[in-house]
Amino acid sequence: MYGFGYGLFDGTFIFVVIGLILSLAASAYVKHTFNKYDQVKSVNQVTGTSAAQYILNSQGIHNVGVQQISGDLTDNYDSRNKMLSLSQSTARSTSVAAIGVAAHECGHAVQDAKSYFPLRLRASLVPVANIGSQMAMPIILIGLLLQTNFLIQVGLIAFSLAFLFQVVTLPVEFNASRRALAILGEGGLLTPEELPQARKVLIAAALTYVAAAISTLLQLLRLVILFGGRGRND
Repeated sequence: MYGFGYGLFDGTFIFVVIGLILSLAASAYVKHTFNKYDQVKSVNQVTGTSAAQYILNSQGIHNVGVQQISGDLTDNYDSRNKMLSLSQSTARSTSVAAIGVAAHECGHAVQDAKSYFPLRLRASLVPVANIGSQMAMPIILIGLLLQTNFLIQVGLIAFSLAFLFQVVTLPVEFNASRRALAILGEGGLLTPEELPQARKVLIAAALTYVAAAISTLLQLLRLVILFGGRGRND
């Protein structure tokens, strides 16, 4: 019989705590870094929106729109509708941080235009990753209730897809930042003194994805420890 000694606060809950701490620390660091360099106004006084439009044009990308959206650090590029969305803190600002973030999102547009494989792979994984992260625990719990090892294993596989998505995201984000910094340097949007500052902002942002991947891995390990051996032990 399956017991229900797998409470929320078993010994493996430390994995959840570590993941949460890493995610919070990464989020705090990126906000601190962005705010620091958001106070540094670029010599060229280019706004995030103007920088994005310049970069897209310089790369021969004319089918991508640029719009402003609400929020802070909600910037994103949607390859489905070819829309680059910049948050208020980025779109109107002339800071080094804002230009760096805008350029990073343009980096994704460049990846899309060049059919960068990891970006395509990540896009294809979005539906299964969303389903996997949302349905993994319900499937595992149903497997426990019905004493069905098969469902438990399906739940673990479903959650592993969410981790795979996080892993694939890493090269996509780091590559976008590399492209962004190269374009900013070549185009002269930022001075040689400003580029290292923008790099610090983008590195801080990338760390949030690293933290997310580690957090998801820790959650997966916890599930495997708790439920992965049920088919062998029962």
